[in-house]
Amino acid sequence: MKKLVIIVVLAAIAAGAYFMLNKPKAPIAGVAAQETALIYDGEVIKIDAATRTVTLKNKDGESTIVAGAEVKNFAEIKVGDRFDVVYELAVAIELAKVKNPGTTSEQVTTSTTTAPKGDKPGIITTNTVTATASIEAIDTAKNTVSLKGPQGNIFKVKVQNPDLMKNIAVNDQVKVVYTEAIAAVVSATAAKK
Repeated sequence: MKKLVIIVVLAAIAAGAYFMLNKPKAPIAGVAAQETALIYDGEVIKIDAATRTVTLKNKDGESTIVAGAEVKNFAEIKVGDRFDVVYELAVAIELAKVKNPGTTSEQVTTSTTTAPKGDKPGIITTNTVTATASIEAIDTAKNTVSLKGPQGNIFKVKVQNPDLMKNIAVNDQVKVVYTEAIAAVVSATAAKK
């Protein structure tokens, strides 16, 4: 069974840093969805170590957060550090027939990663949903494939390499991987010259 990957799957995020995308081993055929958004960015203006309270300031004003026990390396936070919360989404589709055609499935996996000891605090939580979708339509003139998910939602995928569509047919079932991650990261500000 030949697997063809349509987009790059969201890869691991380096602790205390940023999102990186891995390149797939199979050819890239198209993009179903990909999104990155900065949800919050602010500067640390006050720290109360006894209560683990951090006061942040951004263009909208001041906010106070309490760092729970899951926030490792609290002592590494300094006044002037940046605090960012980033959201990332990616959807990958393998144009490969599933082993049990006719059955729909959905599996959810959640993982959390924290920054290594000694780094600025950082945490990322990733939710990955793996599901089976049915091919509803193939438009070779427009290089698109329409897929129907387990809840009945239909979405269209633009295929960049038409050769990758040769081994699929309407009513085939394929694997869909939906990954979303949210990262909260403290980083030192760049040194002023």
